[in-house]
Amino acid sequence: MGSITAVCFRAGHHFSKTPSLGIRLLKGLGVAGDGHMGETVKHRSRVRKDPTQPNLRQVHLIHAELFHELRAKGFAVKPGELGENITTSGVDLLALPTGTRLHLGASAVVEITGLRNPCIQIDNFQKGLMAATLDKDADGNLVRKAGIMSIVIAEGDVRPGDAVRVEFPTMPHRPLLPV
Repeated sequence: MGSITAVCFRAGHHFSKTPSLGIRLLKGLGVAGDGHMGETVKHRSRVRKDPTQPNLRQVHLIHAELFHELRAKGFAVKPGELGENITTSGVDLLALPTGTRLHLGASAVVEITGLRNPCIQIDNFQKGLMAATLDKDADGNLVRKAGIMSIVIAEGDVRPGDAVRVEFPTMPHRPLLPV
């Protein structure tokens, strides 16, 4: 079991989000008041391609351990600055399979849809940061470390200090792919 170290949201389309004392997750929509909330895609590039696509990126989660790794590489990144809604600690988010459900706090549940695909906006935030969020595994495959995306299955309030409980999907497990 892990925990939530920060929660963030921001109205409108902005790269970074503002830390908050709490957020409300709305079933099938995302974070109340957040610019990426909705049943259909909200990211501008995806809206241009097809505005009717389902929003598989309602809630963005990043593991706090990434910030420690980035700090060791000379980058100063705080919760919300990479656009995530929820920062966790103690859960290896990147190792979870697609369809995993994360129980957040007393009642909220999100289902993981895939990986965040880092974009050039990360370099616009801090030069060289995008490369620092990418790596290669032992087989030479690209590893994206900029967090995971999810949809809201059960609504509820989420606050720093709340527990994160992992519920794995039925087998066979599918690896996370960019969404």
